[in-house]
Amino acid sequence: MNIAVLEFFINNSKLKEFNKKRVLEIGSRYINGSVRPLIEKFFSPKEYVGIDWEPGKFVDVVLLAEKSLEYFGPESFDVVIATELLEHIKNWRLVIKNMKGVLKSNGYIYITTRSRGFPYHGYPYDFWRYEIEDIKTMFADFELLALKKDPEAPGVFLKAKKPKRNITPIDLSNISLYSMILDRRIKRIIDIADMPLAKRIKMSLSTKFRKWIKFVLKLTK
Repeated sequence: MNIAVLEFFINNSKLKEFNKKRVLEIGSRYINGSVRPLIEKFFSPKEYVGIDWEPGKFVDVVLLAEKSLEYFGPESFDVVIATELLEHIKNWRLVIKNMKGVLKSNGYIYITTRSRGFPYHGYPYDFWRYEIEDIKTMFADFELLALKKDPEAPGVFLKAKKPKRNITPIDLSNISLYSMILDRRIKRIIDIADMPLAKRIKMSLSTKFRKWIKFVLKLTK
């Protein structure tokens, strides 16, 4: 998480949206930063629940993002947050459907994710890249309050509001995304096993090289 993500929340979050409200953060495990301390300290939510696929700091419930609607039920939270998550999710359609489903009418959703040009970064995997137009299409059934590019690195920031009235959900099945596995835009959901062998070898060597550099730097301290 870079400083621009925090600045986006500072500039676009409002006290009334969080104060005494239920907040769900999907993909909450602390890796390289979090908006949670900012929100809990200054916006006083009634409850802040963080979920992730494995335990760690800021993880209250170990739960797959794909299971959030089933676990919490429809319209359970006033705010849904997902920072630097969507690029790592294989079945992005199902996760977005869950995020929309657990959010109450008139509730707010905050998303930050990466666009094409941002390097591969697996935690443990890195599947997709999202552009402004992709996010705009995916959330055409919401009121878009802020949609902008990350000023520091290739990425997209979104703040949107779920309408109070019942509307037809956007059909996500025809949307194609840029795949980091195949290096092109595709509609179908793919697995890491679909990555061409040459790219897999390149990624493996790159990961080993980075680990070796870190090891050498530790020795020289």
